[in-house]
Amino acid sequence: MADADPDIRIRDRIVVAPRFTQADADALNARFDGVSTRDMLATALGEGLFGRVAAVSSFGAESAVLLHLIASVDRSVPVLFLETGKHFPETLAYRDLLVGRLGLTDFRDLHPDAALLAAKDATGLRWSYDPDGCCDLRKVEPLARALTGFDASFTGRKAFQSVTRTALPRFELDTADAAGRLKINPLITWTPADIDAYFAEHALPRHPLVEQGFPSIGCQPCTNRVKPGEDPRSGRWTGWEKVECGIHKPLLDDDPNLPSF
Repeated sequence: MADADPDIRIRDRIVVAPRFTQADADALNARFDGVSTRDMLATALGEGLFGRVAAVSSFGAESAVLLHLIASVDRSVPVLFLETGKHFPETLAYRDLLVGRLGLTDFRDLHPDAALLAAKDATGLRWSYDPDGCCDLRKVEPLARALTGFDASFTGRKAFQSVTRTALPRFELDTADAAGRLKINPLITWTPADIDAYFAEHALPRHPLVEQGFPSIGCQPCTNRVKPGEDPRSGRWTGWEKVECGIHKPLLDDDPNLPSF
């Protein structure tokens, strides 16, 4: 039989295996159990354990800590910010300050789809009667689009922030992604004292709204001041049975709340 013609293009094969499995997440949790956050980041990023990875940042009250840790290892890690069009001006100024101060070389603003906004929130007031729908349009959908090109993402979630985050592991599967994207929570075990100490040690600037009573900062219409001693996230979506914007909420195929666009 004659050898195959080397100029004939072999049809590309579609890889259907998930990028990460639960077994992979379990193995990473075991391998880095007890390892400091910076050492974990240095090892994992240095060895390419996460594949194509991005950091998703709100540039909120504590965001500078994770961004500084990542930048201290690799400033080229893409940093994704959801520019919802509803942020406090102070958040946008703080974003620009940190990007420059930390030397982040691949910062990306993510914007809602203009056609979807025109069709589903033409007045810009959907937050006032359907905050879930507003978050879907301005956060969930744009982030889902952006993350299709990545195998893993960093989040800034911490166990102390709310009861919905107390049991989160350091490494987990992104349940909104059927292809097995990994979600990494480097600061999940950090305490408020740890955060404060890191800010002080590295002279990191604080979000200007923190001292005004905003320990958790989201979009301006849905963020209120928090009284001392209250859950740090109790000022988010006050009066609604809502504790997450949706980018971290498990989404199942048969979930009636799954956004459709």
